[in-house]
Amino acid sequence: MNFRNPEFYTNRELSWLRFNARVLSEARDASLPLFERLKFLSITVSNLDEFFMVRVASLKDMVHAGYNKKDISGLSPKEQLEVLYGEIHRFVDLQYDTYKELIIPALQENRVGIVEHHEELTREQGAYADRFFAENVYPVLTPMAVDSSRPFPLIKNKSLNLCALLSKKDGSKEVEFATVQVPSVLPRIVELPSADSDTVTLIRLEEIIERNISKLFLNYDVLCAYPFRIMRNADLTIEEEEAEDLLKEIEKQIKKRQWGEAIRLEVEAGIDKRLLKILKKELKVSSEDIYPIVGPLDLTFLMKMYSLPGFEHLKRKGFEPQPVPALPSGCNLFEEIRKGDVLLHHPYQTFTPVVRFIEQAATDEKVLAIKQTLYRVSGNSPIIKALSKAAENGKQVTVLVELKARFDEENNIVWAKMLEQAGCHVIYGLVGLKTHSKITLVVRREEDGIRRYVHLGTGNYNDATAKLYTDTGLLTCDEAIGEDATAVFNMLSGYSEPPGWNKLSVAPLWLKKKFLRLIDREAQNAKAGRPARIAAKMNSLCDPDIIEALYEASCAGVEIHLLVRGICSLRAGVKDVSENIFVRSIVGDYLEHSRIFYFENDLSPEVYMASADWMPRNLDRRVEIMFPIENPDLKKEVMHILDLQFRDNVKAHRLMPDGTYEKVQRGEDERFACQEIFCQEAKKAAKQKKKGGEGGKRVFIPKTSADDI
Repeated sequence: MNFRNPEFYTNRELSWLRFNARVLSEARDASLPLFERLKFLSITVSNLDEFFMVRVASLKDMVHAGYNKKDISGLSPKEQLEVLYGEIHRFVDLQYDTYKELIIPALQENRVGIVEHHEELTREQGAYADRFFAENVYPVLTPMAVDSSRPFPLIKNKSLNLCALLSKKDGSKEVEFATVQVPSVLPRIVELPSADSDTVTLIRLEEIIERNISKLFLNYDVLCAYPFRIMRNADLTIEEEEAEDLLKEIEKQIKKRQWGEAIRLEVEAGIDKRLLKILKKELKVSSEDIYPIVGPLDLTFLMKMYSLPGFEHLKRKGFEPQPVPALPSGCNLFEEIRKGDVLLHHPYQTFTPVVRFIEQAATDEKVLAIKQTLYRVSGNSPIIKALSKAAENGKQVTVLVELKARFDEENNIVWAKMLEQAGCHVIYGLVGLKTHSKITLVVRREEDGIRRYVHLGTGNYNDATAKLYTDTGLLTCDEAIGEDATAVFNMLSGYSEPPGWNKLSVAPLWLKKKFLRLIDREAQNAKAGRPARIAAKMNSLCDPDIIEALYEASCAGVEIHLLVRGICSLRAGVKDVSENIFVRSIVGDYLEHSRIFYFENDLSPEVYMASADWMPRNLDRRVEIMFPIENPDLKKEVMHILDLQFRDNVKAHRLMPDGTYEKVQRGEDERFACQEIFCQEAKKAAKQKKKGGEGGKRVFIPKTSADDI
């Protein structure tokens, strides 16, 4: 059997669009609180923006370069773009159908009105809008006329603009073009006075500007004005081998991102053909890259509405991350970790212990050194502060700041400079590789000698996203893992390549081989009639070598259950190929981000966690780490996490053999939403600990054995 037959694979870009469609399905779900649906619709828009800036842009680059190699699904870059254009246009139509037919009526039912066109304003509202324009907007605007002495202006990436056709008031028939950017420094939505005190009436900033646009061109008549928005190629091209200073090179490339090739033009449907012709010519966009929008451009303003006061009843009840029972408040973390490994499950359990781990190390007199990798951190990161304090306290602090973390480059440059100023030794990653691993090493001198404490995680050291993303982590002082952690940092900071590893598996040289060996072992067990099973959870799956190995294992009789949130190029349930493979995707209140891998191993289960997905970029072009969960109680807990997720019948979608997804049907089964249950369990465990129950021990629900996964 040729398992590389393109018929057995789904194009990764199409698979990603289907993921975004699953997010959109949440916005269309009337059972959800209305303001949560606003958030989901807004997320689909920002997701699609990034998809254009990176993935569509990359395909266009390939076409420009004459690159014709087909992907694993058998499509060339040009063919992928042709397929994507139709899919994206249909998706955008569904976004706006959701907005107009579902969201707007629901808002009106809940006494929230959005004025779609400024012509609809009452006299009182119009007067308010005009005053707001004069006092707040007019001083900020910079109208840009285009003529022989003033060339077409540079339009910034993702900026919302108004374009207009003008004619002089002296009777001249000559028509001129002008544009003005809607300022991002001002609120996108403005509340207007309402006749009914119980009703909130909103208008978008661009409508206020359009209403008053004639005040920007006093000697002209404004013939028409329409909003437009462009998306540019934002995929940085960095020649790392030739760059003398990587930090300076990335700073230079970031500035270019605003002015890259225009790859999408959004215009209001019905735009004057003369205006469209000018935009198309000056921005150099083709017809298929133009998206006429029947509705407001850039629906991300819906996310701003979420913070409107007085609508708590239309939002999901917030959940406060719970304490970790094994780590009591005010405890000495090093003492607790010495008692045994500690498993962390965010956001159900608080991220605070990870922050405290760094903070305590920064002030502990016994700590000699702290080493950490940083990929994405929050805007006001307590971890950065703790690392700086550690350096000021004389600790040896080494931090690898990944400058190539897409769209976080500017933040990471700021952090890198701040850490250097505090006295930390800062590394900018390895040439040609992104360092995506999540690892912290604390070296401590104790009575019985040097001891190494390690945190390993599946998510970033970001205290903000740790409240929104599901991730897992491990705190340990296992000697073998400590030795491996030291080897990782020696590899990152120097040229030391260890001959082998004790327990960690590291990409790009070793991790993929480890996965392939583990999958093959299950296949060999199945062929020999021994118990064989694989269960894995990740963000994306598109590595052809891994998929081929899974197909071979499936044909050997291995039962394979996969939780893949986003891209999945594997086809499940294909006769004689993947009949034993079952794939689900969960889209819920939290972004599923953890990577967990379970291998039956003839009834001696092995459980791993990792920073890596099953993607070529993770396994071949990044520094990633996979680590084992060996403590029997913690292993059961991880198996429990997988079990609950595979049983979800509220937020789960099932991958069908044709590559499409269907929502899991509940039927007669009781409602089972895994994210809600994790919240309940975290509360219960914290309460039991408070009452003096067994510290850190979870009370498992019945289905926790390997057979239940």
